[in-house]
Amino acid sequence: MTWLNLVELTKLRHFQYIVQQVTANDKTWKQWFDKDAPEEASIPDGYNSLDTFRKLLMIRAWCPDRTVTQSRKYIAASLGARFAEPIILNYETMLSESRAMSPMICFLSTGSDPTPYIEQLAKKVENKCKAISMGQGQEIHARKLLASAMADGFWALMQNCHLGLDYMQEVLGQFIELERGIGSIHPDFRLWMTTEVHDNFPISLLQLCIKFTNEPPSGIRAGLLRTYTSMNQDMLEYSDLPQYIPIVYAISFLHTVVQERRKFGPLGWNIPYEFNSADWLASCMFVQNHLDEIDPKRGISWTTVRYMIGEVQYGGRVTDDYDKRLLNTFAQVWFHENMFQEDFQFYKGYKIIRFKQVTDYLEVIDKFSPTDPPQAYGLHSNADITYQTNTTTTMLLTIMSIQPKESSGGGGESREAVVTRLTNDMLSKLPANYDPYEVKDRLKLMGLLNPLNIFLRQEIDRMQKVLTIVRITLKDLLLAIEGTIIMSENLRDALDSIYDAQVPNLWKKSSWDSSTLGFWFTELLERNDQFRNWCFVTKPPAFWMTGFFNPQGFLTAMRQEIARAHKGWALDQCTLHNEVSKNSREEIKQGPPEGVYIYGLYLDGAGWDRRHSRLSESINKVLYTLLPVVHVYAINSTAPKDPKLYTCPVYKKARRTDLNYITPLWLDTIKPPEHWVLRGVALLCDIK
Repeated sequence: MTWLNLVELTKLRHFQYIVQQVTANDKTWKQWFDKDAPEEASIPDGYNSLDTFRKLLMIRAWCPDRTVTQSRKYIAASLGARFAEPIILNYETMLSESRAMSPMICFLSTGSDPTPYIEQLAKKVENKCKAISMGQGQEIHARKLLASAMADGFWALMQNCHLGLDYMQEVLGQFIELERGIGSIHPDFRLWMTTEVHDNFPISLLQLCIKFTNEPPSGIRAGLLRTYTSMNQDMLEYSDLPQYIPIVYAISFLHTVVQERRKFGPLGWNIPYEFNSADWLASCMFVQNHLDEIDPKRGISWTTVRYMIGEVQYGGRVTDDYDKRLLNTFAQVWFHENMFQEDFQFYKGYKIIRFKQVTDYLEVIDKFSPTDPPQAYGLHSNADITYQTNTTTTMLLTIMSIQPKESSGGGGESREAVVTRLTNDMLSKLPANYDPYEVKDRLKLMGLLNPLNIFLRQEIDRMQKVLTIVRITLKDLLLAIEGTIIMSENLRDALDSIYDAQVPNLWKKSSWDSSTLGFWFTELLERNDQFRNWCFVTKPPAFWMTGFFNPQGFLTAMRQEIARAHKGWALDQCTLHNEVSKNSREEIKQGPPEGVYIYGLYLDGAGWDRRHSRLSESINKVLYTLLPVVHVYAINSTAPKDPKLYTCPVYKKARRTDLNYITPLWLDTIKPPEHWVLRGVALLCDIK
């Protein structure tokens, strides 16, 4: 990726020799790249004299994870330092800017609700604030509330307005009438609204409003401060037992960690859950009840505590099995008798604090560092690179999506000319469709009823569909650009997507996800090669898992083949096993006697020790490690696997949802498997 970025940079005058310079002086560039903050260091080969924007281009090409930091510098240099600083929302200032005729609308983000702050502000200015949550049938009550608030001059708070979009049109009508002088309004009246972002929200209403958002502060310090600020003193004084206060602190720490892990994407949680203060409160109430009932001799039942936290209170929200395993591992690692020892730590420097007063807690927590290493959440320091890179990608995609779509008036190629060139190029490289009769004849020779050959036929059918759709779209797009046929919605989307190097939606629906059109098209050619060679040349010695539409079907077919080869074996008694070899794909010249060799799997969240064939810690700045060829086979036993092995899920793509899940593999490890569970280690077929 970095090399492709640099090649693209050479098109600009200032960077025309960069590829040659990096090749000639690779050691110095590598030293610069390996630094924790390359944007602060001096860039080799005289590039340090560049202005902030060209430095930003350089950082974007080399280290996408540092782009946001450099963007701040560019913004500060061009607009002024105050624009690069994060803004802390001040409700009082906002109130002073508002008037009765301008509603204030908050766009909700995960884990933040402005209601308590609005209510506190109402008390402070000695006014009333009445709230109503929108939803089915709430319009009648909302109308009454709004009418009496406008007449009597108190504040109305409408929550979740995205659930009452029709009523929003009515509110807009009311305010337009007031602007025209129809009807009266009390000067102290204010309308506050909260909504999630919704495509159909009336734009005119947004234009009338003062818009704000209330992002929750991130980090363990901010999370614990939020928890302990909302806690009352009675909560801490509930029980005199010495175990009570440490357990409440541990639950609060867990509460912050499960929320913070969400920002790390699939490494943190496969599915981002909305954990909130109700989960924390329910866990604390359970601990209170449990401590009231325990037998002093037998002490706390840790299995019960861990079950209630990992499976019920927090686990009740969790729908993914591997996320459930992660929660239970947190409960197992942190909640046990040793947590009351003085030397117990969640991670280096994160101890349990014991105080009797909430104010003491707030004083100490306030002195915590505002940023935390990813290890405090159980992750490797590389997780931060993934998080920052994802933030950059989202930011750049947003910027691209709001670019004007019209043809350029200046010199250079127009959008249509660029797309025509790219379309012709793709058409020239697109493989020919399969001849169904040829495929059938070849499969007859190989054995029509062999499970793997049945699987191959299904895959070729799906590939045929993709090739047909791509060919039709490209040909139609050329005709539409020429004006021979009408530009339909799908063709308009294809034109925009190809220009932005994204995959058109129509192709994505019948194929697979990919970050750019280039990667997608390369994958199309590689997948097609694997199927053609397997069908018309010979069965490959090792299989590229990424190249299948249905990898689970491939593994099931392999199990069927083994079950049929052994007399008396039943398919549902055959379970998958695997061994990671020391060979790379090039060294494999023939297939195994039984089972299959698979390659192209990348470890995410851990490294691989080739000498001992086991998991190791990631190397800094190396996010993905290619696993050597894996031998997957089946044995006739449903006995559980060795508990010392780490059960590692395999996913097709970096988004770890059920749709992309394939199978678990079992990997050797010296460290306990729990360590890798907290690291979020998984195998990915594709990392682009």
